[in-house]
Amino acid sequence: MKQRVLLPLGGLAAAGLLSSALVTPAHASGDVAAKPLASQTLAWEIAAFWYGEDKANLIGATPYDVETKVVAKHVSTGGPAADTKPGIVPAIGDEKKSTARSKNVNLPKTTGKVFFIGADREPHWCTATSVQSNYRNLVATAGHCVYDTESNSATLDKWVFIPGYYQAKTPWGIYVGKQAYTHYDYDVYEDGDRDYAFVTVYNGVLPDNSGAEVSESEYRKYPRTRALRKPEVRVYETRAEALANKGKGTIEEVVDTGHVVAHGTPGSSDWLGVTRGEYLRLTGGAEEQIAGKVERTDTKLAADDPAVKDRTLPYSSSDGKKYYWAKEIKPAEGETPAEYEYYVSEFCATYDLDYKVTRYFVRTFTDVGRLGDNVGGQGLAYNQKIGKPVHVFGYPSGSHPDGNYAYTGKTLKWSYGKTFAASAAAIKGEELVGVKSSFTGEGSIGSSWLLNYNNGRRLGYLNGVTIGLADTDKNNRIDTSVSPYFDGELYGVYKAAANLWSGSIVPKY
Repeated sequence: MKQRVLLPLGGLAAAGLLSSALVTPAHASGDVAAKPLASQTLAWEIAAFWYGEDKANLIGATPYDVETKVVAKHVSTGGPAADTKPGIVPAIGDEKKSTARSKNVNLPKTTGKVFFIGADREPHWCTATSVQSNYRNLVATAGHCVYDTESNSATLDKWVFIPGYYQAKTPWGIYVGKQAYTHYDYDVYEDGDRDYAFVTVYNGVLPDNSGAEVSESEYRKYPRTRALRKPEVRVYETRAEALANKGKGTIEEVVDTGHVVAHGTPGSSDWLGVTRGEYLRLTGGAEEQIAGKVERTDTKLAADDPAVKDRTLPYSSSDGKKYYWAKEIKPAEGETPAEYEYYVSEFCATYDLDYKVTRYFVRTFTDVGRLGDNVGGQGLAYNQKIGKPVHVFGYPSGSHPDGNYAYTGKTLKWSYGKTFAASAAAIKGEELVGVKSSFTGEGSIGSSWLLNYNNGRRLGYLNGVTIGLADTDKNNRIDTSVSPYFDGELYGVYKAAANLWSGSIVPKY
């Protein structure tokens, strides 16, 4: 471990966590890797992406199946050690000591799902939790639920956090990620001991004015809402039908080139120029015109006309709507040579008219405020002794290795156990912690490990995030979750993330 300068931190410690004198490490900026996720303008479009099409992308998302299972023989006792004295950051609303007790486990509002587009360009999700920060806008999860270790891109695309997510419901809104922070060693080396990430998020949004119709001019005032709902276009056979369904939209005549009608009939087009190929198609390959519907006009040209002089006939104009040709005049008996007359043919047809109606619908967003103000935020504990009990909260999913389908991933679950030292060389993890837990599947990745969880306030201290699962007794049942050890270097990453302001993504028109 690197040496750290020790600085005092004010505040109160939870009972049994620390002595009254807290010391916390000053982090070195070189240990922190920060990557932007979305600008304010792009964040609007990202929220629209997940809300659009009746939330189809949220509903269709699957658990993220990257680096989940750790081979049992690669999980062994390890030796994580504190690099400075223990420290905590109090939870939002729990800055003062609370002694409430409850036998039942009340699930925290802070936990939810993060959604993103994976390297396979498909929507996926992990578990994450809201944590305390200066601007109440911070989320913690596993590093590989933020940083793209599959395609080696910097970060995963269209990243959002939805606390309390359940069956496409977003009770407290969608929070789009602004900037991601992790340890330099994870960003560069994918070090399992640093497989954690903190993400500052913008204010949450919920859709407003769902499906509200506006005029085209009003629609143009809201360019960013186009991703929420594109203009609705429908075609009608008669103008009367179009007018009946116009609403605030516009009507445009559309030529139905598959339906030739007689010129001058109601709902017919003017004479329209067509190519010779189209003319032959409409006349069934014959040169004979169809009077009043498909006609041809031949105009005789002088032999020295620029259009035909020094050219080899026949030939067509560049747009194919004029056809130049020469007609041979056979000489009378005893006369030579033969003579030619030069013509240009133009083709036209009359089609049926349809009527295209374009209507404009917008969905605007309402700013619902900061994440921490809406659901609270867990505290943070680091450099704690191994062997303390933690509550694990997450969305486990799928089956055990023996095929037993244990969890759906649809609802928030919890487990409880004491931490123990672990290591897993397969994921470059030499200083990990483990906890006995039956959580299965990729959905449990990012689950929060809360130390000293208070049932009454539903708050505790984040002291781990699940980065992998293992069957340590080899009975084909997942029995262990593992997390990086939260030390002073993690605190340095947290402090960098906890001080970034984000704000609203709702534009002011």
